[in-house]
Amino acid sequence: MAEITIEEVRSFLNRIQGQRISLTELRAEFQILPGSKSFESIRTMMWRFAEQKVVKQLDRGVYKVVVQVKPVRVFIKERERKPPFELFFPKDFNTGMEMGFAGDIVMREGDIVTIGGVSNYGKTCLALNLCGENIKYHPVLMGNEYTTRVGDTDEYEPTPRFLNRLDAMDWVAWVNGKGEDAFELLPVRDDYAEHIVKDRINIIDWINLDANQLYDISKVMDNIKAELGRGMAIVVLQKGEGATASRGGQFTKDFTDCELLIDKFTEHESMLTVGKVKEYTKPVIGRKFAFGISKGVKILNFREISKCPQCHGKGWKGVGSNNAPCDTCGRTGYIDKN
Repeated sequence: MAEITIEEVRSFLNRIQGQRISLTELRAEFQILPGSKSFESIRTMMWRFAEQKVVKQLDRGVYKVVVQVKPVRVFIKERERKPPFELFFPKDFNTGMEMGFAGDIVMREGDIVTIGGVSNYGKTCLALNLCGENIKYHPVLMGNEYTTRVGDTDEYEPTPRFLNRLDAMDWVAWVNGKGEDAFELLPVRDDYAEHIVKDRINIIDWINLDANQLYDISKVMDNIKAELGRGMAIVVLQKGEGATASRGGQFTKDFTDCELLIDKFTEHESMLTVGKVKEYTKPVIGRKFAFGISKGVKILNFREISKCPQCHGKGWKGVGSNNAPCDTCGRTGYIDKN
């Protein structure tokens, strides 16, 4: 056959951007025979492509084809300045008031809200309330909490607990005027980035990683953020009691734009701490709130709390040489701020 040209090789590499390729595979692709001029010249071509950053050499005769990118123009006449994303936070069921910090946090398209919490104290409650409050956006639900396989088939159905919670949220119009779901339920339990629906609110409840790979959460969230387009993601994660971050530690904060941490407050109430917030109109990081939950979804008596001035947040105070439960805060370490 005719000798291979550098443009033919460039055209082929352009079609396999991001993949690995070896000289052996290239010679097979172009049917280059030993002893021909192209047998050695293709090595020179790859050396030139490496100089031009078309490929990156990984090993002797092995390359990765670099994904080519173009510069992004910033200041052009048509560039739109987008307002903040109007994300509606959950409300107190009795008062109808939105969570007290909501008006101080600025959300943007492509942002991620992380809900990290201890088991059984309101992670799914917050996730479903965020879904309900933003039902006009036709949100997408996926994760470990909402679907189960039907027998041995490839079909899925909502879990009984998920359906009961939706029924309890009778203030939300879960179906539209045609009787169709006003949200989209996807039976996805891993590879979330591959299933993100662009330009929509995607709620993932919850991401479960192997205990030895918790640091991978940073890359998982990076991949999710890359697929959001003009939408948003609300990501639920497990958290250890008293921990200042979800499982995965600091890695969970890398791509988070608004972090909400949930802990046990009392046997019957939860405590929400505002963690990392990327953009705000007034200081919100570190503020704490307490609330109760009814029927797994109704948020009750949501109020801001602050450290008890008597025990300084310890729940115990000194009486002589002994410590006694603080009677000012009921041993919680906090009192209602107002």
